[in-house]
Amino acid sequence: MREIKRIGVLTSGGDAPGMNAAVRAVVRTALACGIECVGIRRGWQGLINSDFVMLESSSVGHILSRGGTILYTARSEDFMTEKGRERALSTCKMLGLDGIVAIGGDGTFRGALELSRLGIPVVGVPATIDNDIGCTNYTIGFDTACNTAIDCIDKLRDTMQSHERCSVVEVMGRNAGFLALYVGIAVGATAVLVPERELDFQRDVVERIQDSRLAGNTHFMIVVAEGAGSAVEIGEKIRESVGMEPRVTVLGHIQRGGSPNARDRETATRMGYHAVHAFLKSGGDCIVATQEGGIVEIPIEEALAMKKHLQMDRYEIMETMQLGALRAKGN
Repeated sequence: MREIKRIGVLTSGGDAPGMNAAVRAVVRTALACGIECVGIRRGWQGLINSDFVMLESSSVGHILSRGGTILYTARSEDFMTEKGRERALSTCKMLGLDGIVAIGGDGTFRGALELSRLGIPVVGVPATIDNDIGCTNYTIGFDTACNTAIDCIDKLRDTMQSHERCSVVEVMGRNAGFLALYVGIAVGATAVLVPERELDFQRDVVERIQDSRLAGNTHFMIVVAEGAGSAVEIGEKIRESVGMEPRVTVLGHIQRGGSPNARDRETATRMGYHAVHAFLKSGGDCIVATQEGGIVEIPIEEALAMKKHLQMDRYEIMETMQLGALRAKGN
């Protein structure tokens, strides 16, 4: 195993609250171990374009509480090509990098795997608000995104109650319903629509609203994962089927912003620390993941083959809460 003298760190794909905390942990852990650290700006595209900055302890001061990423982030079509990866490899050699810490989601790790096959060791740090990385129980940014969505929906509920209306709220989750289900349980939603569960509009929406109204409720909250359908279209179908005029809110990228909460700061710091030590212990080419409360290292190819399934027991819990409310004729 070769000596580790200098590593790079980058953030790629969609930003997530806590990415800066992870960058900070990587830089300060590296420096504490006598390793130089280079920040690669704008993800894999920055590696292709040789867009970098040397990072010192002062470079990452006061970023623990900041949302977004000081290294910026981007998606790179060039990196998907052999020519683009060769240019990225040339940058690694020019900078004398002995490894790279890549912070991001599934696409980031697939890029990491390709680079590792060219001889540059990579360690992945899972960061995505979707929490859909199969190898890890938790991804940086999920808890903060949930709390942002919950805060917005709580405010919407206040005005929905005042006007006796139905609100349809679209949260992020193109291929995964973790965010929608977690938020739906937390806000006591009338219905939650997720891509993992085939939608029966009559059963999942219309009957939920009708039963809730017969139980005495006059306001209704429908939470929709973006991958389960358009909130605008769901709202229109509610208008046609139930005869009420719903208010549609698409939370969008507001869920990615804001200061990371305690869980995301702490998890990001632990993951960043373990990412650097992964190079020292095993040479890298792994993803650091949370499992059973601890941090483990999983080879990249093995990690990418792992799948995460929506906890349908949580869906059952949500439905039980709704049934109990209807039978008690209250929230």
